[in-house]
Amino acid sequence: MPRAIYVLSLGVFAMVTSEFVVAGLMPQLADGLGVTVPEIGYLITAFAVAMAAGGPVLTVALLRLNPKSALMLLFVIFLAGNVLAATATGYGTMMAARIITGVASQAFFGIGVSLSSQLVRPEVRGRAIAVVLNGLMLGTLLGLPLATVVGEHFGWRAAFWAIGALTVVAALATLTGVPAIAPSAEGGSFRAELGAFRAPRLWLALSTSTFIIGATFSAFSYFTPILTEVTGFDGGTVPPLLVAYGAATVAGNFVVGRLADRHTMPVLAVGLALNLVFLVAFALFADLPGPAVVAMLGIGLAGVTLNPAMVTRVQRAGNARPLVNTVHSSFITLGVILGSSLGGLAISMSGLRAPLWLGAGLAVLGLLTVLPELVRRPAPVPALQPCS
Repeated sequence: MPRAIYVLSLGVFAMVTSEFVVAGLMPQLADGLGVTVPEIGYLITAFAVAMAAGGPVLTVALLRLNPKSALMLLFVIFLAGNVLAATATGYGTMMAARIITGVASQAFFGIGVSLSSQLVRPEVRGRAIAVVLNGLMLGTLLGLPLATVVGEHFGWRAAFWAIGALTVVAALATLTGVPAIAPSAEGGSFRAELGAFRAPRLWLALSTSTFIIGATFSAFSYFTPILTEVTGFDGGTVPPLLVAYGAATVAGNFVVGRLADRHTMPVLAVGLALNLVFLVAFALFADLPGPAVVAMLGIGLAGVTLNPAMVTRVQRAGNARPLVNTVHSSFITLGVILGSSLGGLAISMSGLRAPLWLGAGLAVLGLLTVLPELVRRPAPVPALQPCS
C-alpha cells in the first residue's frame, strides 16, 4: 500500500478528532461560553449540517485544482476554523468555527477518498479506502478520549489548539508524502461530475449508506445513558467500554476492507443483518450487563465498519471522483443526523431502549435497499469507473 494512503488516514484522523471534541467537552464549553449544555449540543448539530450541506459545495469549487492542492487548501481552512474555536470569546464565534471546520472536513473526506482510489490498482481500492477510513475509527477510539483528557486538564481551548497542531502535522505529511496528480478536463468538469447522479443505482447505494449509519448512530449516540441507567454500570465503567467499542470498529474495518472489493454486496447484506441482530439483542437484554456489552461490541463490529464496502458500491454505481465521494459522505452524515435526532425523539416517547429499536428498523430498511442487487443474476464484478 503506498505511503500516501496512510498519510491521508492521518488527515482524516485530525478531522474526526475535531468533529467529536465538542461531545467530550460539553460542560467546560458551556461554562466558558456562558451558555447551557443543550446550546453546546447545537454546535454538534451545526457541524453535521455544515458537513452535509456545505461539503459538496466546497468540493465543486475545488474541482479544477489537483487533489493535493485541494487538500492543502482544505487544511488551511480547517486550521483557521480550529484557531477561531480556540480563541472564541462568545457562542456566535464558536458556532462559526464549527461551521467552517464542518464544511472543510466533509470536502476533505470526499477528495481524500477519491485520491486514494487513484493511487492504487482498481482491485485493491476497497482495501485502500479501509486504510484511509481507519483514521475515522482511530479518531473515535483515540482522538476523542485524548482531546477530552487535554480539555479536562488544560482547558477546552487547549483541546482546540492541540487539534490545530495535529492539523499542521497532517498537512506537512501530506505536502511531503502525497504525490500531485493533475485532474483531466473531465475530472475537473462540474457537468461531467454531475452526470453520474443520473444513475438510479447510485441513489439506491447512497440510501443504503444513510440507513446503515442511521441504524448505528441511533444506538451509539445514547450508549452512555443506556449503559448507566438501564444496564446499571457506574459512570467510571462506561469510558473503557466505549474504548472497547472503538477497538471493535477498528477490527471490523480491517475485515471489511479485505472483503469489500470482491464481495461488496454480500458484505453489506451480512453486515446489516448482523447489526440488526445485535441491535435487537441490545434492546431485549439491555438490563443484563453481559449480553448488553456483547451486543454493543457487535454493533461496533458490524456498523460504521461497513464504510469500505459502502464506498466501493457507490463508486461502482457512480464513479470514484471527488463530487460523488463528497455527496456520499453527506448521505453518511445525514444518517448520523437522522439516527441521533430520531433516537432522542424516541427516548422522549418510549424510554431509553427506544433508539435501539429505531436502529433495528433502520437496519431493516437498509437491507431492503440491498436486496435488489442481491437477487439479480450473478455477474462479474464490474470495474470501477476511472477517477479522472
